[in-house]
Amino acid sequence: MDNFSVIRDTHKYVDLKKLKGSWKLWRSYNRSKSTGRAIVKALPYAVSIEPTTACNLGCPECPSGLKKFSRNTGNLKHELFTNIIDQMKDHLIYLTFYFQGEPFINPDFLDMVTYAHKHKIYTATSTNAHFLNEANAIRTIESNLDKLIVSVDGTTQEVYEKYRINGSLDKALDGIREVVKWKRRLKSKTPKIVMQYLVVRHNEHQIEDAKALAKDLGVDEIQFKTAQIYNHENGSELIPQQDKYSRYRLKSNGEYEIKNELVNQCWRMWHSCVITWDGHVVPCCFDKDADFKFGDLKIDSFRDIWYSDEYMKFRNSILKSRSQIEICKNCTEGTKVWA
Repeated sequence: MDNFSVIRDTHKYVDLKKLKGSWKLWRSYNRSKSTGRAIVKALPYAVSIEPTTACNLGCPECPSGLKKFSRNTGNLKHELFTNIIDQMKDHLIYLTFYFQGEPFINPDFLDMVTYAHKHKIYTATSTNAHFLNEANAIRTIESNLDKLIVSVDGTTQEVYEKYRINGSLDKALDGIREVVKWKRRLKSKTPKIVMQYLVVRHNEHQIEDAKALAKDLGVDEIQFKTAQIYNHENGSELIPQQDKYSRYRLKSNGEYEIKNELVNQCWRMWHSCVITWDGHVVPCCFDKDADFKFGDLKIDSFRDIWYSDEYMKFRNSILKSRSQIEICKNCTEGTKVWA
């Protein structure tokens, strides 16, 4: 989510108060970089909230797909969600309904989207589209969801299912078609439909086919995303051969390293955070097992958590030695390559 995209997509949700808060965040972030000491002068304008940890697929580089979590699993309760939004609505611009899991598995998911929209918050989600039947497609449009990202990582079933294990390409494409169809019938401008293609070695030969498929489906945009590989040092059959689509580079000793230089700064720590299904606040989407919990929204207020000593200590550690923080070691900005 780059700054230009945020401004372009969310301008109608921004009032003077939110604009001032965002400016304060940007200024305090730059002051923090120049002084080497964390300064935070406003609450975040973006957040990712996890509807569920459950997923119907078995993707190999995903804790939900592998069914392997070191933290509790479950569905976000509607009451907890509304409490979070009530606390954050005055400063929140952009809400992503995703962390781990398939959002549509949570039966309250679209009601949550509606609630956030009523409070003038831009909403986005990421899905494998297997639950987008006609009824859910109509409900999705009527919820006023702003952006729907659909993962389609292959243009044939044989290639698609190598990563989206237990998935059906036909079901995913049918789901997209339902949303496109009903979006037109209901004369709705939303959601913006983004077909996301995770580029790995076994599907990189279908990139041009994916562009043609996206055009045929009538989606608004296609994005090509680089894959995060957990144990990449000794290579992986998932690392693509086309360097443009790889997060990693081969070193002279035969090992792989992440391309990101991991400089001692991170804008995410100032403008956004992640909230797990059970209300824990964690720094970002790379903390998949919620190893860095800064507070529990079932107990503490968001404001207290955001400005807490523990959170500030973590931001300071980012400014001092980001490469020593485990969740940062596989992080990279610019993970999407636009067609």
